[in-house]
Amino acid sequence: MPEVPSGASEMSRKRGAEPGSLPEHVLERKKACWGILTSQGSWADRSPLHEAASQGRLLALRTLLAQGYHANIVTIDHVTPLHEACLSGHVACVRALIHAGANVNAATIDGVTPLYNCCASGSVGCMELLLQNGAHTHTPHTHFPSALHEACKRGNSQCVESLLSHGADPDYEVSHLGSPLYMSCLHRHTACSKILLHRGANVNVGRGGDSPLHASVRQDCADQVSLLLDYGADVNIRDSNDQRPVELAPVGGKTQQLLLTFEVSPRNLCQLCRLQIRNLIGQSRLKLLPLLPLPSLLTHYLEHIG
Repeated sequence: MPEVPSGASEMSRKRGAEPGSLPEHVLERKKACWGILTSQGSWADRSPLHEAASQGRLLALRTLLAQGYHANIVTIDHVTPLHEACLSGHVACVRALIHAGANVNAATIDGVTPLYNCCASGSVGCMELLLQNGAHTHTPHTHFPSALHEACKRGNSQCVESLLSHGADPDYEVSHLGSPLYMSCLHRHTACSKILLHRGANVNVGRGGDSPLHASVRQDCADQVSLLLDYGADVNIRDSNDQRPVELAPVGGKTQQLLLTFEVSPRNLCQLCRLQIRNLIGQSRLKLLPLLPLPSLLTHYLEHIG
């Protein structure tokens, strides 16, 4: 590691201590990702390489790498320049760091990976680079932060699609968060829910006894409820308080009307057949449906299109 001029070191410390020097939207993403660590001054030990990656200064980043700065230099909390570049959505910096040998699966002391940061920032471009260079879609520890859950929480549907396309499990559960589908329902992100269900996510797996349908009903999100019912959600499942979804619906609301209507007019034969066939095909093979020698109308029917 080359000796860092005292002026550069002092400037790095100042930037870490003065959050106003970064754009507001970048600060918000960083605070959301690193939480309390930001307020404890953990940014003070960032290197100039961290700064360049965070601010998207590609020329400065390349210069620092050429001068001998290591691509995997870490702060006391094990934040790497790649973490910074992904959190700020700087694709060119991510590419340069990977080319210089940055570890795409580096984890902070809290288990946050660069892939997780891509989901926090909604940067599909950075995510694709990571995945193409060996980033793991899931961490080996289920209590660590999950990239897929973060994408569902923030409504970054393109990130959800990209993760699933690279082999992420749509039913991957995190003990304190539940399933990705539960997370998207909890935060009213119907587009994310639709992608997960299309990829074969279990419509009834939530968090503990709480199903995705329970979460959607509590949020009074009629679009989510309608989507879940279409994919076979169980209206009779009970939560930890022994309550069915209809019992949680706001009285007189659209959600309650949907559930009451469903109870008197349940799924028709067409819907039941589709659900049964999809279950028999299995989650891992649903993506192969377009390859079957079937009429497009039948393929679309099985894919829930139209």
